[in-house]
Order: sequence, then structure tokens, then C-alpha cells
Amino acid sequence: MATLYTQQGRNVRRTWLLMAVFLVIVAAIGWFISYYYQSPIILVVAVIFALGMNFASYWYSDKISLSLARAVPADREANLELYRIIENLAITAGLPMPKVYIIPDPAPNAFATGRDKEHASVAVTSGLLGMMDKNELQGVLAHELSHIGNRDILLSTVVVVLVGFIAIMAHIFTRSMWFGGGRRRGNDKGGEAGAIIMIVGVVFVILSPIIAQLIQLAISRRRESLADTDGALLTRYPEGLASALEKIQAYGQPMQTANNATAHLYISNPFGAGAVKGLARLFMTHPPTEERIKALRDMEV
Repeated sequence: MATLYTQQGRNVRRTWLLMAVFLVIVAAIGWFISYYYQSPIILVVAVIFALGMNFASYWYSDKISLSLARAVPADREANLELYRIIENLAITAGLPMPKVYIIPDPAPNAFATGRDKEHASVAVTSGLLGMMDKNELQGVLAHELSHIGNRDILLSTVVVVLVGFIAIMAHIFTRSMWFGGGRRRGNDKGGEAGAIIMIVGVVFVILSPIIAQLIQLAISRRRESLADTDGALLTRYPEGLASALEKIQAYGQPMQTANNATAHLYISNPFGAGAVKGLARLFMTHPPTEERIKALRDMEV
């Protein structure tokens, strides 16, 4: 039976393993396209563009996310218990007090955003506040503060940069081939080995955006599992979060403000908490709720 600490360590190792695989894919694509065109200029332009685009999204991601969710600043007097729970958890976790927002939506859900712990915000739906008891609300908020403490926003930004880089390079490469501009300059040396490299490389680059998206979703699922573990460690009461997830799953209805761009931020899929079966699970932003509940209840405090 796993303890909180062993589960946390396992999730961290799996996440960084996935990140390492991601970096290998980026390096492989970069090498092949440089080999194919015999010129680094396209790589330089694409990297600069991707970094610039994602640098801007990183700095303004919290404002964009809160705006898409139609979140409004929470009134402290009207939501005193919410503020007190977050304050106590932040002190326990050694974090600054984040800004608090309310999303006027009957579906129970919550997310954390911000580029670092000094510029963090936590948003909860009105449905979550109306449905959860104190222990369950503590479990959800501890999960969100764990995202802040684990710097998940930074990790997510790095992943977005990598996904953007891969998508841009694949798009440029396939368009150049489609319009007849993809012929490699210079003599075609290497014989059969060179031909194999070409075929494998072209197929890999064309499929790379799909591979990158699958890895991004896998990392998102691992970060959710880690935040579950860290949240339970913060409250010392895994049952609170487990019970909250059961209620969220039982509600099952999508949020009124559900958006694909921010779906990975929420504690549960904003399009509905029902588990997806078969191959469709590869495209989930969150682990199946049943698995998360079981993992929490299998933990030893």
C-alpha cells in the first residue's frame, strides 16, 4: 500500500520522464529538418516565433484564464470561510496568499493560475461552494495550492513552448513538401541508409504534432495526480478530496464556461466528469476520477 510520500515521488519521476521524452522528440525533429534542408535558418525563425508567442501567453495567462472563466474577485466578507481555509492552507504550505475569485457557475469545479507563487490566483465555482462541506472544500483548495507550490504553471508553459515548436516545424515542413519546396539541397549521399532516414524522418515529422499532444496530455494527467497527492499531504486527510471528487463526478454536467483552452487547469474536466473508456482515454486532460479516488483512499497518512 502506497504512502503519501511514495506516491508523490512516483508521480514526480513519471512527469520528468515524460518531459525527457518530449525533449528527445524536439531534438530529433530539429536534427532531421536541419539535415533535410541543410540550413538552420528555419529552426531559428520557428524557435524565436514560438518562444515569443509563449512568452506573451505566460505573462498574461492568468488574466486570459480568469476572463475565459468569467471569474470575478471574491468578496472577503461574503466568503469568509473560503478566505480562511485558503489562508490557513497557504500558511501551512509556506505560500503567499493568492488572489481569490468566484466563477458564477453551478457546476462544482476550481482551478489555480498565475506565473509563480507571488502572482497566483485561485478560482472556485459557486456550485463548488454550495455543494462541498468544509473538509471537502479544504481538499479541493489544497489540491489547487499544490499546483501553485509545485510550479505547475511554469511546467505547463514549458510544455506549451515545446508543443508549439513541434507544431510550427511540422507545419512548415509539410507545406514546403506539398508545394514542391521540400527538395533537399546538395548531393544525395548515403544511399539506402540516407533514403531510410528520409522516409522515417518525414513520417515522424508529420506525426509529431499528434505525438506531442499525447505527451502534453500525459503530463497534464501526471500533474493532476501529483497535486492530488500533495493536497492530501497538506491537509493530512485524503478522504476530504476523495469525497469532493465523488460529488463532482456525481454532478456530471459540463460547466457553462467550459473552454478547451483552459480545460487542463481545472480540478476536474469542465466538460463533464464521467470517465472515458478505451483509446479515448489517451486524449483526456485528467486521470479517470475513479482512479484518483481509489489512489487517495489507498494512501496511508
